[in-house]
Amino acid sequence: MDGYRSGFACFVGRPNAGKSTLTNALVGTKVAITSSKPQTTRHTIRGIVHREDGQLVLVDTPGLHRPRTLLGQRLNDLVRETWSEVDVVGFCVPADQKVGPGDKFIAAELEKIAKRTPVIGIVTKTDLVGQQQVAEQLLALQNVMDFADLIPVSAVDGYQVDALADLVLGKLPEGPPLYPDGELTDEPELTLVAELIREAALEGVRDELPHSIAVVVEEMLPREGRDDLVDIHANVFVERPSQKAIILGHRGERLKQVGITSRRHIEKLLGTRVYLDLHIKIAKDWQRDPKQLRRLGF
Repeated sequence: MDGYRSGFACFVGRPNAGKSTLTNALVGTKVAITSSKPQTTRHTIRGIVHREDGQLVLVDTPGLHRPRTLLGQRLNDLVRETWSEVDVVGFCVPADQKVGPGDKFIAAELEKIAKRTPVIGIVTKTDLVGQQQVAEQLLALQNVMDFADLIPVSAVDGYQVDALADLVLGKLPEGPPLYPDGELTDEPELTLVAELIREAALEGVRDELPHSIAVVVEEMLPREGRDDLVDIHANVFVERPSQKAIILGHRGERLKQVGITSRRHIEKLLGTRVYLDLHIKIAKDWQRDPKQLRRLGF
């Protein structure tokens, strides 16, 4: 194991900067949910990258933002706590969006840890723009803070994903593997299943709704007398009756589609057929209520 490196890294950035997609690309499978909506990630799901020369454990954090609710405040605390515990931080800025106040706000926070933790500047989504724009974005990012390294990548077409893994791995301490070979995440299956349902529910809903959706898997058990079928009973929580109507859709069509989409991903995750029973429940203003936040796992 001479020269073998292992440790933790996390990607930070504004909401929708491509952090979760990059995590999935590096791990080689879906361990973090992705969506075009901000604040998709709520749990710090770990994805594990196994290589001959080392093991990289990726901690997927929510996007740092100016909080408007108790949930938002808790998510920000989670981000800062993660930063203080990892060996390397990757700061993601999309190639197709100008470096703005949100990025500068995060950079100012990162400056506080940069002396003891290497921060790599990552220009993501390079597949969406030309080379000239990528070069300009790298220059713009360089002016934001003093990075240990800068790299452009695309998780969609795989551009420089391996080079990024090399870069991060090279900054990890030498040490033995932290997880058994073949393990891709340490997140419980129940949490991953709930996240896959929430990802399906997020698609195609109005902008104000993503923050209001939470999913709790009440039960996940093999069907009695069947070794090829798992029964899953889950509740999708929203804050108001009007939101319930949006998720339900006309004659229940939206909820049905959420079930079809999430079941496909869950069956892939579990490697077995799944019967998925979904119900929508109202938990009034749960994002602002400490008791309800605890009950919903935050």
